[in-house]
Amino acid sequence: MNFSHDKNLIAIAQKVGAGARLSFEDGVALFATDDLPALGKLADSVRRTRHGRTTYFNVNRHLNPTNVCYADCKFCGFYRTPRQPDAYTHNIEDSLRIAGEAVNEGATELHITGGLNTKLPFSYFTDLLSALKQHHPQLHLKAFTMVELDHFAHFYKLSDEEVIEKLIEAGLDSCPGGGAEIFREPTRSMICAHKCDANRWLELAGKAHAAGLKTNATMLYGHIESIADRVDHLIRLRQQQDESGGFQCLIPLAFYPENTQLAHLPGPSGVDSLKTMAVSRLLLDNFEHLKAYWVMLGKRLAQVALHFGANDIDGTITEGGELSESYSIESNNEVKMSREEIVTLIEDAGFAAVERDTVYNPVERHNVSLV
Repeated sequence: MNFSHDKNLIAIAQKVGAGARLSFEDGVALFATDDLPALGKLADSVRRTRHGRTTYFNVNRHLNPTNVCYADCKFCGFYRTPRQPDAYTHNIEDSLRIAGEAVNEGATELHITGGLNTKLPFSYFTDLLSALKQHHPQLHLKAFTMVELDHFAHFYKLSDEEVIEKLIEAGLDSCPGGGAEIFREPTRSMICAHKCDANRWLELAGKAHAAGLKTNATMLYGHIESIADRVDHLIRLRQQQDESGGFQCLIPLAFYPENTQLAHLPGPSGVDSLKTMAVSRLLLDNFEHLKAYWVMLGKRLAQVALHFGANDIDGTITEGGELSESYSIESNNEVKMSREEIVTLIEDAGFAAVERDTVYNPVERHNVSLV
C-alpha cells in the first residue's frame, strides 16, 4: 500500500526521512493536503522517533493576578477595563491562598499571567513572586509572557535586562509562551493592535533565553489568519530557536470565539486542528515538545492530537482567578482534571503517561491519589 495518494506529501515525507529541513513551501503544501491520515502518520513517526509512546503532563494551577488590561485584543474574552464590574486585581494574600490550594492539590507549577494593568507598580509583580517563593518554595513559578515583559519595560521605564533580572531575583523560574498569537502583518495588527509586534516578542524571548530562562511559545489559529500566516509564524519561531535555543514547547492554541469581538467566526474545525498539530511537529524540527492543550481542543480531540505529533497534553489546570485566561470548549468551561483523569485520558489514547515538572524532569509520586 502506498504511503499516500498525495505526491507532494510523499516528496515531503522523503525529506523528513532524510533529516532535511522543510521549507515555507513545504509547510503550505502540508496544510493543503487532503490526506489527513497520511499527514498524521508522518507527524506521528517523527514524534515516536523522539519520544516513543511517552506523553507528558503536569500537575499545575493557573493564577491570573488581574484581568484589567488596556490591550483589548479582538480574540480575548478575558480582559476587562478598570470600570467594568467584574474587573479584579488580587492582593498578595489572595494569590498566596490560591498557591496554597495548588500545593495541597500536589501542584509543582504555578502558571502566572494576567492583564496589562497600568494601575499597578512594578513592585506588585516582584512582591508577588517573592511572597510566593517564600511561602511555597516547592512551586515552580512560570510567569509573565513576552508581552508582559514588554509592558514592564516600557511602562516602568526599565531596560529589558533590568526587568528580567529583577523578576529572576524575585523568584521567576521560567516564562509561558502566550502573546505570540500570529506574527505576520497585517493580521497581527488586526487582532491585537496594542501588543508588541513579532520582532519585539522574539527579541524578548531571546533575551529571556540569554538570561538562562526556559520559555514556551504559542500560535493562535482558527480566526482571521491565513495558512501562509501560520507557516510564517512557525518558521520564525524555528529561526529564533536556532539562535537562542530556549524554547521548550510549542502550544498551538485553537481560537475559541465565544465572548470575544470575533464571536461571529466559527473557530477551527477538528480537521484543521489536527493538521495544525501535525504541521507544527514537522516544521519545528528544533522544538523538542509539542502540546495538545486539552483546555482549548477538548479532551477527545486532544487524545487524537497525540497521534498527530503532540507528546504533551498540559496539566490538571485549575483556574485561579474569577475567570480563566483561556476558555475551555468543554461543557461549563471545565478547566480542571484530576491526575487520575489525565493519566486515563493519555493511556486510553494508547500512550504512556509520564508526569513531569515544568522543565520536563519526570516527577515520582509516592501518593498518586491526587485530585
